[in-house]
Amino acid sequence: MTTEARRDEGPRHGLVFLLAALTMIGPFAVDTIFPGFPQVGAELGADPVALQQILSVYLVSFAVMSLVHGPLSDAMGRRPVILGGLGLFALTSVWCAVAPSMPLLLVGRALQGLVAGGGMIVARTVVRDVFSGDRAQRAMSQMSMIFGVAPALAPIVGGWLLGWSTWRSVFWFLAVFAVVLFLALLFLLPETHPPARRTPLQVRALAGALRDAVRDPGVRRLLGVSSFNFAALFTYISAAPAIVVTILHLGPGDFGWLFVPVVTAMIFGSWLTGRLAGRISSATFIALGFGCAVVGAVIGLALDAWGVVGLPWALVAPTTAGLGIALVFPIVTLALLDLRPRHRGTLSSAQSCANTLLNAVIAGAIVPLVNGSLVTLTLTALAFSLLGWAVWEWHRRVAHPRLETPPDPGSYEPTDRM
Repeated sequence: MTTEARRDEGPRHGLVFLLAALTMIGPFAVDTIFPGFPQVGAELGADPVALQQILSVYLVSFAVMSLVHGPLSDAMGRRPVILGGLGLFALTSVWCAVAPSMPLLLVGRALQGLVAGGGMIVARTVVRDVFSGDRAQRAMSQMSMIFGVAPALAPIVGGWLLGWSTWRSVFWFLAVFAVVLFLALLFLLPETHPPARRTPLQVRALAGALRDAVRDPGVRRLLGVSSFNFAALFTYISAAPAIVVTILHLGPGDFGWLFVPVVTAMIFGSWLTGRLAGRISSATFIALGFGCAVVGAVIGLALDAWGVVGLPWALVAPTTAGLGIALVFPIVTLALLDLRPRHRGTLSSAQSCANTLLNAVIAGAIVPLVNGSLVTLTLTALAFSLLGWAVWEWHRRVAHPRLETPPDPGSYEPTDRM
């Protein structure tokens, strides 16, 4: 590596860290409030079904609006969408913090979901704007590794906040977090999508780009792979209150028992994906990822059948699901974004929408039906992993029979800029 290249690595690694911090908004918005569910229910008179809607309402509105953020960034540039989303997220977090009733809290959560994707979705697009080839895979895996800390840290932070204050402090914390990120990115985030490559800022043009993307069979297949892959882990995440308190008989401050092992596995998987970029084929990474999730689920079911229950055995299936997802996610995301290099923001939006809509169904409808035992949760997660693997194999055979690495869009437009 030349001296000039080494000097350039510092700013780029700093950019990856900032983008990873930006993507942490989502897990913090979802997971930090988990330990506060009992307090919310007691203060606002909400039953368990209503409390579950604190999560599902956010996810539905996030999914709907996520179709807009990416196309907007293709037309306006990345900075305005990211900074605008952060500012509005801070304001909606304040709304939730002062909400006097359950209906108004749910309205605030819906508003949070509408604006949260402005940063999260576009962050992935910025990575692909700046990096290409193996560097893109390494950068995406580094971002995933930092992002992976959030699901473990969020409920722990929520538990600490509840230790000295009420559930409302969770939303004050989210507001402050958004303001700090806004100020950092205001001064440090460059515009990575110059005017020459922007699409027209017209509703018809933006809708047309999205329509054309979702009509592409390859896009639809990769959206399915991405959604089913994360759904396996999200089954456990959205059922965290039931797993920790009801199944494992732990307290509201003990969510780390579930999330720390899962996220440690995710961090390791993300590190491995970046470390081995260019040495192992994409198809091998994805087979390993889905294989880990499936084998872990089968082992978890076998342990339960043999009467081996409780900690740490109950964590085998969730932990291997986290490892598998970390191996799969960077590869599938890059493959998706490379299908239409000019409309990466649109594709990132479509990915986020598909993932979040499925997660909303899981949180609001599926998990309340299967969270009575770890066996039913594990069977549900296993089904999602098998579906994701099957769709990937379908895509690989139809689109890239000899797929080794995602196509390098560097042949279409300049990359590795800054």
